[in-house]
Amino acid sequence: MNSDQPVPRELKVLDTASLLEVEERACRLGLRQRLDPAWLRTNAAPEGTHHVWPVLWHNLSHRPDVPRQLRCELLISLRTGERVRSLLDVLPDDFTALPKATSRDEGIRAGRLLDDARTVREWLGGDGAVGHL
Repeated sequence: MNSDQPVPRELKVLDTASLLEVEERACRLGLRQRLDPAWLRTNAAPEGTHHVWPVLWHNLSHRPDVPRQLRCELLISLRTGERVRSLLDVLPDDFTALPKATSRDEGIRAGRLLDDARTVREWLGGDGAVGHL
């Protein structure tokens, strides 16, 4: 995917193992918007479905060795049954490889859930004490 293109308008669906892989890659690359993979292992529903929606292109101007990324909104299903939202920077090729939402209804439902979900920081009580938030 060429980063000069418009931001993709596709909702991607991840299982927990895939979400952990994407978060771990973001962590290894030092991308700015990511969660601590240890926090995800502890809190994400093991059989959960998570959604990623790209909102803008982002680059690390101080690190020209790191390619531009898609900054995405992330909807995470937690072990508690709640859903929380966060941001996640994803490399374009990694984003392209993720499975798409299977229907328009799934996209509409995920959008409503995203609009209503608290942020991870709000869910933690506002202190952001756990991991990189």
